Amino acid sequence: MTAGDQTSFSAADPALGYLYQCRVALLSALRFVRAGDEFLLYLETLDDVVFDHQGAPLELLQTKHHQKHAGNLTDASPDLWKTLRIWCEGTASGQIASTAHLYLVTTSTAGNGSAAEYLRNEHRDVQRAAERLRTTAQTSTSQENEPAYAIFRSLSNDEQLLLLDRITIVDAFPNIIDLEADLRKEVRWAISRQHVEPFVRRLEGWWLGRAVRHLANRNSEAVLCEEFESQMDDLREQFKLDALPIDDDILAAQVDASVYKDAVFVRQLHLIGIGAQRILAAVREYFRAFEQRSRWVREDLLLIGELDKYERRLCEEWELVFARMTDELGTFAAEALQRNAAREIYKWVEDTVIPIRANVTEPFVTRGSYHILSDRLRVGWHPEFMNRLRHLLEARTDGP
Repeated sequence: MTAGDQTSFSAADPALGYLYQCRVALLSALRFVRAGDEFLLYLETLDDVVFDHQGAPLELLQTKHHQKHAGNLTDASPDLWKTLRIWCEGTASGQIASTAHLYLVTTSTAGNGSAAEYLRNEHRDVQRAAERLRTTAQTSTSQENEPAYAIFRSLSNDEQLLLLDRITIVDAFPNIIDLEADLRKEVRWAISRQHVEPFVRRLEGWWLGRAVRHLANRNSEAVLCEEFESQMDDLREQFKLDALPIDDDILAAQVDASVYKDAVFVRQLHLIGIGAQRILAAVREYFRAFEQRSRWVREDLLLIGELDKYERRLCEEWELVFARMTDELGTFAAEALQRNAAREIYKWVEDTVIPIRANVTEPFVTRGSYHILSDRLRVGWHPEFMNRLRHLLEARTDGP
């Protein structure tokens, strides 16, 4: 057995089921947003996913995900009967309103002529579905389904019809992998084609974090439709021509400063006597800029040559400040004076924001980019930084 093999105790399938539930909830919410519908969203309350449309009947979604084999949704399917039991018990107890619309969203396919087929949106026949389910509840020997059979048999024919009339089977629904394509299609109206994938990735990242907070606090209030709208608006702004997305996971990442203790940009700071706290800040800015810029490149969010042009501009701005310092110091300045002047240049770096695009004003982009350039010795702070640190770059180039 390898580390990648699943055992009989694997939680992979249940985990996929929960993630699938979250993806279905997101897709449904996006469709409501696009239609202009107001809603409140709940996870794991009355059902897997609940939409409260404020005055309109509730919509309850029960999701069933099968990754390896979709299978048929037969009249004796445990997925079907477990769901019917939940809805029967919820309605009987009054927890589920008798007007609520009930949806079974499943990757399985309704069998030909099955009760599930008659409960689809298209070609519905509630009467025939009820007849097939009554027969199954009376004749099936499934012990797994027996509790559901019993509660269904306890309903009168009219009560069964009323229940089934509220149920819609949404079968052959995309699995958790294929659902990503549906999410991309759903946001296409909000964003240009080339940005759809990174847009969805960030939207899902936000939604997963929001869903976790919602589930972790059992007394939490609903997720508001305005939250989805606000997140969509914010992301749309970040993907405009004069902007770039700034990712929260990069900002929140914990950085191990010891990894960078021998980095050239850190040695540059030691050379001019920068204190430990500011060096830690420099390491954080370097990490953020490196990761964010790399992500922009991977996701094709930068124009061809845009990063090179930005670095050239940073270098030109630095050259003016550096040249002014060396002119003022003269040829034979004492080391103390050189270090003091260098710290003034570094202070200028800490206080300067030079946007890569007009609306990308996060300071770490400028500061971190200067540290990236410093690490390559394209810029520096001490008047003699090149002579004193060139050997570090040469050693890096030569390698082992």
